[in-house]
Amino acid sequence: QVQLVESGGGLVQAGGSLRLSCATSGLTFSNYAMGWFRQTPGKEREFVAAISLSGESTSDADSVKGRFTISRDNAKNTVYLQMNSLKPEDTALYYCAAAHAKGVAPGVTKVYMREYDYWGQGTQVTVAS
Repeated sequence: QVQLVESGGGLVQAGGSLRLSCATSGLTFSNYAMGWFRQTPGKEREFVAAISLSGESTSDADSVKGRFTISRDNAKNTVYLQMNSLKPEDTALYYCAAAHAKGVAPGVTKVYMREYDYWGQGTQVTVAS
């Protein structure tokens, strides 16, 4: 059974930092490109950041460029999202997701929800002004 479990969310003041983690099990992690998405009530889930299965390439939403960094540790089957200079508009439920990418060029990142096969339950991030 595939599981993606996010952690690291919480309440932080504007300008602060958080590091989200997503531990995976039940899949061959190195065969999956990974991504982070977020959602606020009444809005569609939106792309935040993605990383290729090799870790050599990343993509970021314009709204988080220069502030958020996605990384992965294939030995620990875990993907991370380092979030710095947080803003109140970053408040959301953050989801990690896995997209099977074996056979795809190792540097490919996936930015669309429909490309992802598995999702976590989310971790809440709240940024106070």
